[in-house]
Amino acid sequence: MVNVADWLWLNDEGFCSAQHLLEYSGLAADELDDLVENGVITPIDKTSRPQSFQLHYISVARLARRLRDDFELDRRGITLAMTLINRINELESERNRLRARLIHNRANYG
Repeated sequence: MVNVADWLWLNDEGFCSAQHLLEYSGLAADELDDLVENGVITPIDKTSRPQSFQLHYISVARLARRLRDDFELDRRGITLAMTLINRINELESERNRLRARLIHNRANYG
């Protein structure tokens, strides 16, 4: 049985350390560094050490680890796959916004 106190809300408001991100995701430190250097995962303050990250990056890092494990990707492969997934998500969001606007315009001017 899962205890509600063990749940963690993965949102933009909470934050965690790089060490916690590594522990929760299963990524190696050099893999996390590559994702940060390529903008896939963004620290709260790029200049501070140790780095802190928004909690939602735990799910991003876990996806990166699953891709690494399932497809035997190296660090560059992980970064490329995550960059492409982010781009697909951006395009889907844009498509949904445009579709909603089109439906709204048809309803008003229809």
